[in-house]
Amino acid sequence: MSIFCIGRNYVAHAHELGNEVPTSPVIFMKPSTAVLAEGKNFTIPSFTNDLHYEGELVLRVCKEGKNLKDPNVLDYCDAITVGIDFTARDLQNKLKEKGLPWEKAKAFDDAAILGKWAPLTAAVVASSIHFSLHKNGAIVQDGDSSLMIFPLATILESLTEYFTIHPGDLIYTGTPVGVGPTNKGDVFEGYFEANQVFSVKVNP
Repeated sequence: MSIFCIGRNYVAHAHELGNEVPTSPVIFMKPSTAVLAEGKNFTIPSFTNDLHYEGELVLRVCKEGKNLKDPNVLDYCDAITVGIDFTARDLQNKLKEKGLPWEKAKAFDDAAILGKWAPLTAAVVASSIHFSLHKNGAIVQDGDSSLMIFPLATILESLTEYFTIHPGDLIYTGTPVGVGPTNKGDVFEGYFEANQVFSVKVNP
């Protein structure tokens, strides 16, 4: 299983971190070991003092694809959910300053939270998909797919220019504005539309 991730896919999020708004999708990857096992608590790694949450929509690939042109998302993805891309922001900033890759800051064990899957239907793809991330009972990120710089079909087209996608692969589609610090004892809940799809606690 490959985990593909899109960075800076919302204008307001790019601005909140002082980044340029990209003209093409920013792509990075995580290993399969990055997915937190269902029912397991999350532990903040010892190598960061500034861990941030980044809630986002996640697609599940159902069909192999390469060099797709204006693809129908429903032909290649069959499910959607909400997840978290945990990021060691202090480490990421150091890596960025040196022009180095981000994997140490984003691809570590358990860095990817994954909610329960919902079917990806034509109605879902055609709509503005609303999702949110709650921290300790309060909404910290309120996202809508209509605000993506690069919509789902564009993400698939860009990914498959460089990589072959396979059934079971995951695509984290980027986080909206509102990222922030994660602390011991926090509880995060992800919502796809009005439905809660995950709840994860950070170990004290």
